Amino acid sequence: MRCGICAAFAGLLALGCKVGPDFAPPRPGMPADWTDAAQQPGSAVTPGPAADLGRWWERFGDPALTSLVDQALQANPGLAAAEANLRQARALRGVAAGGLWPAVNATASAQRVGGPAYASQSGSGNLFMAGLDAVWELDFFGGVRRGVEAADANTQAALENLRDVQVSLAAEVVLAYMQLRGNQLQLETARHNIGIQQHTLDIVSRLHKAGLDSGLDEANAQSTLASTEAQVPVYETAVRQAIYALGVLLGQHPGSLLERLSPGGDLPPLPGPITAGLPSDLLRRRPDVRMAEAQLHSATAQIGVAEAQLFPQFSLAGSVNWVASQSGAWLTRTNRSFAVGPQANWSIFQGGAAVSAMRAQEAARDAALANYQTAVLGAIQDVENALVAFGQERIHCQSLEQAVAADHKAVDLSQILFQAGQTDFLTVITAQRTLYTDDSALALSRQNLETDLVALYKALGGGWETGS
Repeated sequence: MRCGICAAFAGLLALGCKVGPDFAPPRPGMPADWTDAAQQPGSAVTPGPAADLGRWWERFGDPALTSLVDQALQANPGLAAAEANLRQARALRGVAAGGLWPAVNATASAQRVGGPAYASQSGSGNLFMAGLDAVWELDFFGGVRRGVEAADANTQAALENLRDVQVSLAAEVVLAYMQLRGNQLQLETARHNIGIQQHTLDIVSRLHKAGLDSGLDEANAQSTLASTEAQVPVYETAVRQAIYALGVLLGQHPGSLLERLSPGGDLPPLPGPITAGLPSDLLRRRPDVRMAEAQLHSATAQIGVAEAQLFPQFSLAGSVNWVASQSGAWLTRTNRSFAVGPQANWSIFQGGAAVSAMRAQEAARDAALANYQTAVLGAIQDVENALVAFGQERIHCQSLEQAVAADHKAVDLSQILFQAGQTDFLTVITAQRTLYTDDSALALSRQNLETDLVALYKALGGGWETGS
């Protein structure tokens, strides 16, 4: 009989509806292609399907860089926090799913009681009680199932947040590494120019000592050399700070990588052109967009949770109790009582609280939708910014390479002409200053090319597949 009642209620539960709107993934309007299309000069992408960007940093072909990123993905504290948040979301999903099952409680007590009822028994007596209570809320209107749906979406959002942290972490490590190598290149460039300028100073100093120069040329040469030497501590500071940043990103003491990374190294070569795919690919590839969609799903499901409070709650309750005055007869059949049957609870009047709660969830859903739209637009903007920055910086770098080549010729020729007495020393100084300015600008442009490409990989959502 009891099994039949449970089966009947289970059947009714299976037929129950789910109030609230069903979630449908949004379909935002996306551009057909990137503004900085492949046919434009300096474009960083070529037409075709999106490339596999799971471990994009390996494309630079730098083992030291690959090792740093892998270490960061294993030990970064921020990544550990995101993983803990994911575990928490999964546990909370279990809490929500628990509402689909009966709740059973057991109680037991042994007491010494007194009063008029025990007057014939020296005024006191023993009372032994035990009981089992079970309540199964029948989710006819789907409030609990909507809660589980929201918890599932929150778990997905936590997973996408973890992936987004992985994307950002990999990009931050590579950016810090590029800044390190870029500043080491700037330091090498400064020292190379110091050598050239020191050689020139030695020449004019000998001329001054021989009485062939008034000392003005020597002073100008000393000024140029000192100005270049003043840049060395600036670059050394930047190198040290980049190493400190990498140490922290790897979850280590800031100075732990000094011995490993202090020796100079060149910027890694740029990988070949990448296929960025279409803007619509970002909806599936960018973890932050995926997270915003999951948050929208959760907010939509929460409307059903709130709306279910407008309807009656039905449950199947049962209890078994034993009460006795002697421990030996405590759990005997004669001291047992039970009750079983359906229950209904309906909050008919709450001053509009339930309706207001539903309206609040609808507003939260609308806010989540707006956040999703913002995430999509931001993703498109990130890619467009990275594409135009990389393309234009490549043109800039090519022009600087031509300028530096011409500057070297000008410096060599001016020194030859000066020593032959066919030009003044101002020409030499001007040529050397121009060389250092363009040489330094070229080193910075090479670093910017690398960082712009890193920004593009990050904007495309690369890097999370490796940690899934």
